[in-house]
Amino acid sequence: MLDRDGFRPNVGIVLLNQKNQVFWGKRIRTHSWQFPQGGIDRGENPEQAMYRELGEEVGLAPEHVRIVARTRDWLRYEVPDRYIRKDARGHYKGQKQIWFLLQLVVPDHALNLRASTHPEFDAWRWNDYWVPLDSVVDFKRGVYELALTELSRYLPRQETKSRFLRQGVRHTDGVNGTDLQPSAPPRH
Repeated sequence: MLDRDGFRPNVGIVLLNQKNQVFWGKRIRTHSWQFPQGGIDRGENPEQAMYRELGEEVGLAPEHVRIVARTRDWLRYEVPDRYIRKDARGHYKGQKQIWFLLQLVVPDHALNLRASTHPEFDAWRWNDYWVPLDSVVDFKRGVYELALTELSRYLPRQETKSRFLRQGVRHTDGVNGTDLQPSAPPRH
């Protein structure tokens, strides 16, 4: 299903772990890495397509994630002719995508690249948020940058926890029971 300009409606998924690292999948039998993504089927809205693709590509169900944000508008990229099937050239130009930012709410062992009979990925890893811009295929880089930039303002805040600064908790040295307290800043 193409729009009148030759772009296929699609969804992109930026999946975060609890450290705000992003899921990065290696396409099966290639050396190409990308975010999960896929086409919107006739009769689906972008959110329905996102959940279907999430299940097919990484084996996650809606209860495994929380939607943090999505892009406001379609983001488009053109696919170079060398990547387009000969019978589609002249009609198909590329993808138009709505991007979703999701937070994983279960342990990452829930990810299952073999959930579908037609797996998309054969390996995955967590990357720092902006790292994918350095390794995605060139023709997708602009859309990735637009999506990551727009969604970055919705990144969940990271709580910094220090085991020595927890309120009301006293720590000892474990040898003679002496209290360990953080030292105060020097006074001048």
